[in-house]
Amino acid sequence: MALLEIRNLVKVFPTGTSPFGGARGEVRAVDDVSLDIHAGETVGLVGESGSGKSTLGRLALRLIEPTSGSVQFDGLNVLAAGSTAMRRLRREMQIIFQDPFGSLDPRMTVDQIITEPLRTHGDDGQDRGTDARPGHWTGSERRSSRYRQQAAQLMRAVGLEESALRRYSHEFSGGQRQRIGIARALALRPRFIVADEPVSALDVSVGAQIVNLMARLQREYGLTYLFISHSMPIVRYLATRIAVMYRGKIVEVGETDHLMHTPENPYTKSLLAATPEIPIANP
Repeated sequence: MALLEIRNLVKVFPTGTSPFGGARGEVRAVDDVSLDIHAGETVGLVGESGSGKSTLGRLALRLIEPTSGSVQFDGLNVLAAGSTAMRRLRREMQIIFQDPFGSLDPRMTVDQIITEPLRTHGDDGQDRGTDARPGHWTGSERRSSRYRQQAAQLMRAVGLEESALRRYSHEFSGGQRQRIGIARALALRPRFIVADEPVSALDVSVGAQIVNLMARLQREYGLTYLFISHSMPIVRYLATRIAVMYRGKIVEVGETDHLMHTPENPYTKSLLAATPEIPIANP
């Protein structure tokens, strides 16, 4: 059984209103999409801007509600989950956003940004055995101390100094901000992450570093990715399988090497023909 099962998913957005009331028209941003993602793999979702890739990623996490269709995560019906069940699912399913500048609250320190998921959802006592603190500390103090330890560990995991926890996001470069966003996504130890074009706002060399970081973190944390991108070379490097999206539909899915060498859909062929090779060094 797949970790994530998407079946016949549809998302329709209205496009304005008519003078007589009601919707003037509609856009089928996601149009009858089905896709399986298995534990431990990376599925690269590629297509041009406006093809519905980001909408599909948000639907998978139920950040937006679909018009119809179903999403199952580890056998649980995501779209039918109540608030309590959905709260548990939020621990398992996280997102890395495209814009490293707009996705971090400039009023919060890095420590506050990374520990916000822990403070919102709790940490179920993770790493409790390593937190030997004086017995007169309150439960709140013990949690705060544990959260700081976890934040420091996550900073090291993404290649940043622990001292950066006291700084604000505007003090960092785009690549460093994206590392902070990745650390935040990892805070709850999720199993599944939607990476929504996480390197598109970065220059090539910095983007390659982030891709290598994500590959390493996948191995270390046992992650499953839906990696959304418009770059064939990047998904070729990172993805186990590739799904090609065009005008709201998935037009081709295949193992990475097979799809890159023997594409069947004309749109996939045009994507490959238009994409220059960009080398990414091994981590």
